[in-house]
Amino acid sequence: MNMKTPFILTACMLASSLLSACITRTSFQDLYGQAIDVAAPVQHVIVIHPDTRHVNIQGGDAVRFMAGGKSFAWQFNVARTIDSFDLREVAPPGMLDHAVIAYVSPDPKYLGMP
Repeated sequence: MNMKTPFILTACMLASSLLSACITRTSFQDLYGQAIDVAAPVQHVIVIHPDTRHVNIQGGDAVRFMAGGKSFAWQFNVARTIDSFDLREVAPPGMLDHAVIAYVSPDPKYLGMP
């Protein structure tokens, strides 16, 4: 075993751990905002019915969603590249039994003034 072998092994292990961290992402929830406590103050309360297919949200708003006797709240601090997503991606498991698309307009505090 020569002197370079430990260095090469260490470099390979470091590269492997860095690459595995990059490919393990399975959710984009952090790009959609954050869950907040259901009791937190919100700008809107939206009741989702079986025929609800979409909701319109302003970026930055906190919203409490109610469906089937359950509720969850979400702060819509979305990434600039996000303008819509399926609420099932952020709702508690089993809460929504159909797709409800959240269309998110830009947060006005980040819009440039004319």
